[in-house]
Amino acid sequence: MKKLFLLLFSLLLLLLLSGCTNDTMNDNLVPVTQNQNQPVIKTPVPTATETVPADKSENTSNTAAGAANIKTSTLSWYFVRNNQHQYPDTNADYKEMLTQNQAIYVIPNESQKIFLTFDCGYELGYTGQILDTLANRNIKAAFFITGQYIKTQPDLVKRMQAEGHLVCNHTYNHPDLSTIGQSKLQEEVTSLADSYRSVTGLEMNKYLRPPMGNFNANSLQWTKDLGYTTVFWSMAWKDWDPQQQPGADFVYQHVIDNIHPGAVILMHAVSQSDTEALDKIIAELQAEGYVFSTFGS
Repeated sequence: MKKLFLLLFSLLLLLLLSGCTNDTMNDNLVPVTQNQNQPVIKTPVPTATETVPADKSENTSNTAAGAANIKTSTLSWYFVRNNQHQYPDTNADYKEMLTQNQAIYVIPNESQKIFLTFDCGYELGYTGQILDTLANRNIKAAFFITGQYIKTQPDLVKRMQAEGHLVCNHTYNHPDLSTIGQSKLQEEVTSLADSYRSVTGLEMNKYLRPPMGNFNANSLQWTKDLGYTTVFWSMAWKDWDPQQQPGADFVYQHVIDNIHPGAVILMHAVSQSDTEALDKIIAELQAEGYVFSTFGS
Protein backbone atom coordinates (compact mmCIF):
# COMPACT_ATOMS: atom_id res chain seq x y z
CA MET A 1 0.00 0.00 0.00
CA LYS A 2 2.84 2.27 0.92
CA LYS A 3 4.58 1.53 -2.38
CA LEU A 4 1.41 2.29 -4.33
CA PHE A 5 1.05 5.63 -2.53
CA LEU A 6 4.62 6.60 -3.37
CA LEU A 7 4.12 5.67 -7.02
CA LEU A 8 0.98 7.79 -7.31
CA PHE A 9 2.70 10.72 -5.58
CA SER A 10 5.64 10.52 -8.00
CA LEU A 11 3.37 10.49 -11.06
CA LEU A 12 1.47 13.54 -9.76
CA LEU A 13 4.73 15.42 -9.14
CA LEU A 14 5.96 14.72 -12.68
CA LEU A 15 2.71 16.00 -14.18
CA LEU A 16 2.94 19.22 -12.18
CA LEU A 17 6.53 19.85 -13.24
CA SER A 18 5.69 19.18 -16.89
CA GLY A 19 2.87 21.74 -16.80
CA CYS A 20 5.11 24.45 -15.35
CA THR A 21 7.78 23.83 -17.99
CA ASN A 22 5.28 24.06 -20.85
CA ASP A 23 3.84 27.31 -19.47
CA THR A 24 7.28 28.84 -19.33
CA MET A 25 8.09 27.82 -22.90
CA ASN A 26 4.80 29.20 -24.15
CA ASP A 27 5.45 32.54 -22.47
CA ASN A 28 8.78 32.79 -24.25
CA LEU A 29 7.38 31.86 -27.66
CA VAL A 30 4.34 34.13 -27.71
CA PRO A 31 5.25 37.28 -29.76
CA VAL A 32 4.83 40.67 -28.12
CA THR A 33 1.72 42.37 -29.44
CA GLN A 34 2.63 45.68 -31.10
CA ASN A 35 0.55 48.82 -31.19
CA GLN A 36 -0.39 48.99 -34.85
CA ASN A 37 -0.48 52.81 -34.70
CA GLN A 38 3.23 53.02 -33.90
CA PRO A 39 5.79 53.03 -36.72
CA VAL A 40 8.12 50.08 -36.99
CA ILE A 41 11.77 50.95 -37.60
CA LYS A 42 13.11 48.31 -39.96
CA THR A 43 16.64 49.58 -40.51
CA PRO A 44 19.31 51.10 -38.26
CA VAL A 45 19.68 54.87 -38.12
CA PRO A 46 22.64 55.91 -40.33
CA THR A 47 25.56 57.72 -38.78
CA ALA A 48 26.22 61.38 -39.54
CA THR A 49 28.79 60.47 -42.20
CA GLU A 50 26.78 57.78 -43.95
CA THR A 51 25.41 58.73 -47.35
CA VAL A 52 21.66 58.27 -47.65
CA PRO A 53 20.52 57.96 -51.27
CA ALA A 54 17.56 60.06 -52.26
CA ASP A 55 14.40 57.94 -52.12
CA LYS A 56 11.72 59.17 -54.47
CA SER A 57 9.01 56.99 -52.99
CA GLU A 58 9.46 56.89 -49.21
CA ASN A 59 8.69 59.84 -46.99
CA THR A 60 11.38 59.42 -44.34
CA SER A 61 9.80 61.89 -41.95
CA ASN A 62 7.20 59.23 -41.02
CA THR A 63 9.55 57.77 -38.40
CA ALA A 64 11.80 59.01 -35.64
CA ALA A 65 14.68 57.42 -37.52
CA GLY A 66 13.74 59.41 -40.60
CA ALA A 67 13.82 62.64 -38.64
CA ALA A 68 17.29 61.79 -37.36
CA ASN A 69 18.44 60.97 -40.89
CA ILE A 70 17.26 64.31 -42.21
CA LYS A 71 19.05 66.26 -39.50
CA THR A 72 22.45 64.57 -39.50
CA SER A 73 22.92 62.29 -42.50
CA THR A 74 24.36 63.23 -45.87
CA LEU A 75 21.55 63.97 -48.31
CA SER A 76 22.35 64.56 -51.98
CA TRP A 77 20.34 67.06 -53.97
CA TYR A 78 18.40 65.71 -56.93
CA PHE A 79 15.41 66.64 -59.06
CA VAL A 80 13.19 64.81 -61.54
CA ARG A 81 13.21 66.16 -65.08
CA ASN A 82 10.14 66.34 -67.29
CA ASN A 83 9.67 67.18 -70.96
CA GLN A 84 6.68 69.42 -70.36
CA HIS A 85 8.69 72.56 -69.52
CA GLN A 86 7.21 72.42 -66.02
CA TYR A 87 8.90 72.80 -62.65
CA PRO A 88 10.97 69.68 -61.86
CA ASP A 89 9.90 67.74 -58.80
CA THR A 90 12.01 66.41 -55.93
CA ASN A 91 11.66 64.44 -52.70
CA ALA A 92 8.77 65.71 -50.55
CA ASP A 93 10.99 65.86 -47.46
CA TYR A 94 13.54 67.91 -49.38
CA LYS A 95 10.89 70.45 -50.39
CA GLU A 96 9.70 70.75 -46.81
CA MET A 97 13.25 71.31 -45.56
CA LEU A 98 13.86 73.96 -48.21
CA THR A 99 10.67 75.79 -47.30
CA GLN A 100 11.51 75.77 -43.60
CA ASN A 101 15.03 77.10 -44.20
CA GLN A 102 14.54 79.74 -46.94
CA ALA A 103 16.36 77.50 -49.44
CA ILE A 104 15.48 77.35 -53.15
CA TYR A 105 15.99 75.21 -56.23
CA VAL A 106 13.42 76.80 -58.51
CA ILE A 107 11.70 80.18 -58.34
CA PRO A 108 8.09 79.88 -59.52
CA ASN A 109 6.83 82.91 -61.41
CA GLU A 110 4.39 83.87 -64.14
CA SER A 111 6.78 86.08 -66.14
CA GLN A 112 9.14 83.34 -67.38
CA LYS A 113 12.06 84.61 -65.32
CA ILE A 114 15.04 82.25 -65.29
CA PHE A 115 18.35 82.37 -63.43
CA LEU A 116 21.87 81.62 -64.69
CA THR A 117 24.34 80.45 -62.05
CA PHE A 118 28.01 79.48 -62.32
CA ASP A 119 30.12 77.53 -59.83
CA CYS A 120 33.73 78.77 -59.69
CA GLY A 121 36.13 76.58 -57.74
CA TYR A 122 39.21 77.23 -59.85
CA GLU A 123 40.02 78.85 -63.17
CA LEU A 124 40.82 77.31 -66.58
CA GLY A 125 40.56 80.46 -68.68
CA TYR A 126 36.86 80.34 -69.55
CA THR A 127 35.34 82.76 -67.01
CA GLY A 128 36.54 85.84 -68.90
CA GLN A 129 34.83 84.53 -72.04
CA ILE A 130 31.67 83.83 -70.06
CA LEU A 131 31.70 87.38 -68.70
CA ASP A 132 32.24 88.74 -72.21
CA THR A 133 29.19 86.85 -73.50
CA LEU A 134 27.04 88.02 -70.59
CA ALA A 135 28.17 91.63 -71.11
CA ASN A 136 27.45 91.50 -74.84
CA ARG A 137 23.95 90.18 -74.14
CA ASN A 138 23.40 92.45 -71.10
CA ILE A 139 22.67 89.42 -68.93
CA LYS A 140 23.30 89.22 -65.20
CA ALA A 141 24.14 85.96 -63.45
CA ALA A 142 25.17 84.59 -60.06
CA PHE A 143 28.72 83.33 -59.52
CA PHE A 144 29.39 81.01 -56.57
CA ILE A 145 33.08 81.27 -55.66
CA THR A 146 35.45 79.49 -53.26
CA GLY A 147 38.45 80.63 -51.23
CA GLN A 148 40.81 79.13 -53.79
CA TYR A 149 39.11 81.13 -56.52
CA ILE A 150 39.22 84.49 -54.77
CA LYS A 151 42.88 83.97 -53.80
CA THR A 152 43.99 83.16 -57.35
CA GLN A 153 41.51 85.25 -59.39
CA PRO A 154 40.82 88.50 -57.52
CA ASP A 155 40.58 90.51 -60.74
CA LEU A 156 37.88 88.23 -62.15
CA VAL A 157 35.97 88.47 -58.88
CA LYS A 158 36.17 92.27 -59.01
CA ARG A 159 34.96 92.18 -62.61
CA MET A 160 31.97 90.02 -61.69
CA GLN A 161 30.95 92.56 -59.09
CA ALA A 162 31.68 95.62 -61.25
CA GLU A 163 29.55 94.28 -64.11
CA GLY A 164 26.50 93.82 -61.90
CA HIS A 165 26.57 90.07 -61.25
CA LEU A 166 25.84 88.47 -57.90
CA VAL A 167 28.99 87.11 -56.26
CA CYS A 168 27.91 84.37 -53.90
CA ASN A 169 29.29 81.90 -51.37
CA HIS A 170 30.47 78.39 -52.28
CA THR A 171 32.44 78.12 -48.96
CA TYR A 172 36.15 78.72 -48.44
CA ASN A 173 37.47 75.14 -48.68
CA HIS A 174 34.59 73.40 -50.52
CA PRO A 175 33.77 70.84 -47.77
CA ASP A 176 30.77 68.55 -47.55
CA LEU A 177 28.54 70.67 -45.32
CA SER A 178 26.57 67.65 -44.13
CA THR A 179 29.64 66.20 -42.40
CA ILE A 180 30.82 69.22 -40.38
CA GLY A 181 29.53 70.91 -37.25
CA GLN A 182 27.92 74.30 -36.88
CA SER A 183 31.09 76.19 -35.88
CA LYS A 184 33.04 74.77 -38.82
CA LEU A 185 30.24 75.61 -41.26
CA GLN A 186 30.13 79.15 -39.91
CA GLU A 187 33.91 79.44 -40.36
CA GLU A 188 33.70 78.22 -43.96
CA VAL A 189 31.03 80.77 -44.84
CA THR A 190 32.32 83.78 -42.96
CA SER A 191 35.98 83.26 -43.99
CA LEU A 192 35.00 83.54 -47.63
CA ALA A 193 32.84 86.60 -46.95
CA ASP A 194 35.76 88.22 -45.12
CA SER A 195 38.09 87.52 -48.05
CA TYR A 196 35.60 89.00 -50.48
CA ARG A 197 35.31 92.12 -48.35
CA SER A 198 39.11 92.45 -48.27
CA VAL A 199 39.36 92.17 -52.05
CA THR A 200 36.38 94.33 -53.07
CA GLY A 201 35.55 96.44 -50.04
CA LEU A 202 31.97 95.19 -50.34
CA GLU A 203 29.71 92.60 -48.75
CA MET A 204 29.18 89.30 -50.54
CA ASN A 205 25.67 88.55 -51.79
CA LYS A 206 24.12 86.26 -49.20
CA TYR A 207 23.38 83.21 -51.30
CA LEU A 208 25.18 79.93 -50.68
CA ARG A 209 25.49 76.81 -52.82
CA PRO A 210 26.43 73.67 -50.85
CA PRO A 211 29.53 72.00 -52.33
CA MET A 212 28.65 68.81 -54.23
CA GLY A 213 24.98 69.48 -53.50
CA ASN A 214 25.28 67.66 -50.15
CA PHE A 215 23.23 68.86 -47.21
CA ASN A 216 20.97 67.95 -44.31
CA ALA A 217 18.43 69.78 -42.16
CA ASN A 218 21.14 70.98 -39.79
CA SER A 219 23.30 72.51 -42.51
CA LEU A 220 20.29 74.27 -44.04
CA GLN A 221 19.28 75.66 -40.64
CA TRP A 222 22.80 76.82 -39.80
CA THR A 223 23.12 78.49 -43.20
CA LYS A 224 19.84 80.29 -42.63
CA ASP A 225 21.02 81.39 -39.18
CA LEU A 226 23.94 83.15 -40.90
CA GLY A 227 21.48 85.11 -43.02
CA TYR A 228 22.12 83.15 -46.21
CA THR A 229 19.71 81.58 -48.70
CA THR A 230 20.79 78.11 -49.80
CA VAL A 231 20.56 77.76 -53.58
CA PHE A 232 20.32 74.39 -55.32
CA TRP A 233 19.29 74.07 -58.99
CA SER A 234 16.57 72.75 -61.30
CA MET A 235 18.74 72.17 -64.36
CA ALA A 236 22.23 70.69 -64.63
CA TRP A 237 24.32 68.18 -66.58
CA LYS A 238 27.78 66.62 -66.28
CA ASP A 239 29.94 69.61 -67.16
CA TRP A 240 32.28 69.84 -64.17
CA ASP A 241 35.02 67.51 -65.48
CA PRO A 242 37.25 69.38 -67.95
CA GLN A 243 38.41 66.07 -69.41
CA GLN A 244 34.89 64.76 -70.13
CA GLN A 245 32.99 67.56 -71.81
CA PRO A 246 29.61 66.80 -73.43
CA GLY A 247 30.08 69.38 -76.22
CA ALA A 248 28.39 72.68 -77.01
CA ASP A 249 25.62 71.08 -79.07
CA PHE A 250 24.65 68.77 -76.22
CA VAL A 251 24.59 71.63 -73.72
CA TYR A 252 22.47 73.82 -75.98
CA GLN A 253 19.94 71.07 -76.70
CA HIS A 254 19.75 69.99 -73.07
CA VAL A 255 18.89 73.51 -71.94
CA ILE A 256 16.31 74.04 -74.70
CA ASP A 257 14.65 70.69 -74.01
CA ASN A 258 14.47 71.17 -70.24
CA ILE A 259 13.89 74.90 -69.81
CA HIS A 260 10.99 75.99 -67.59
CA PRO A 261 9.88 79.23 -65.92
CA GLY A 262 11.81 79.85 -62.72
CA ALA A 263 14.70 77.62 -63.79
CA VAL A 264 17.88 77.85 -61.74
CA ILE A 265 20.47 76.74 -64.30
CA LEU A 266 23.74 75.39 -62.94
CA MET A 267 26.89 75.72 -65.08
CA HIS A 268 30.54 75.25 -64.15
CA ALA A 269 32.99 77.92 -65.24
CA VAL A 270 35.64 75.27 -66.06
CA SER A 271 33.45 73.90 -68.86
CA GLN A 272 34.49 74.56 -72.44
CA SER A 273 31.16 73.13 -73.61
CA ASP A 274 29.14 75.60 -71.54
CA THR A 275 31.31 78.52 -72.60
CA GLU A 276 30.90 77.73 -76.29
CA ALA A 277 27.13 77.13 -76.03
CA LEU A 278 26.26 80.10 -73.82
CA ASP A 279 25.64 82.80 -76.43
CA LYS A 280 23.40 80.56 -78.54
CA ILE A 281 21.47 79.46 -75.43
CA ILE A 282 20.81 83.04 -74.36
CA ALA A 283 19.67 84.08 -77.84
CA GLU A 284 17.26 81.14 -78.20
CA LEU A 285 15.76 81.46 -74.73
CA GLN A 286 15.20 85.18 -75.17
CA ALA A 287 13.51 84.46 -78.51
CA GLU A 288 11.20 82.05 -76.66
CA GLY A 289 10.21 84.80 -74.22
CA TYR A 290 12.35 83.86 -71.23
CA VAL A 291 13.77 86.69 -69.12
CA PHE A 292 17.17 86.32 -67.45
CA SER A 293 17.09 87.65 -63.92
CA THR A 294 18.98 87.56 -60.63
CA PHE A 295 17.83 86.41 -57.19
CA GLY A 296 15.86 89.03 -55.34
CA SER A 297 14.99 91.06 -58.43
